[in-house]
Amino acid sequence: MSRADLIKQLKKNNPNLNHSELKTIIDVFSESIFNALKEGNTIEIRGFGRWYCKKLKENFNLRNPATNELIYKPKRVKVRFRPSKKLNNIINE
Repeated sequence: MSRADLIKQLKKNNPNLNHSELKTIIDVFSESIFNALKEGNTIEIRGFGRWYCKKLKENFNLRNPATNELIYKPKRVKVRFRPSKKLNNIINE
């Protein structure tokens, strides 16, 4: 589902809100998630899932299989999402 589809769905469920208000709501929601993850916090929405940051170690022993050249991969942070049991049950029905 794209951002535009999400706005249309919200407009259908909330006809009293106009398009610009819905865009602002989605922008504030996504920006608050971005900022929390940037600070290293975990975001949990009950019944939906949890976003969290996972720190990955640096690697010194990687090789490019084509050239057999050593590659250095620095420390990095990845964002992970873990769905709730309720969401997993809905998806796997």
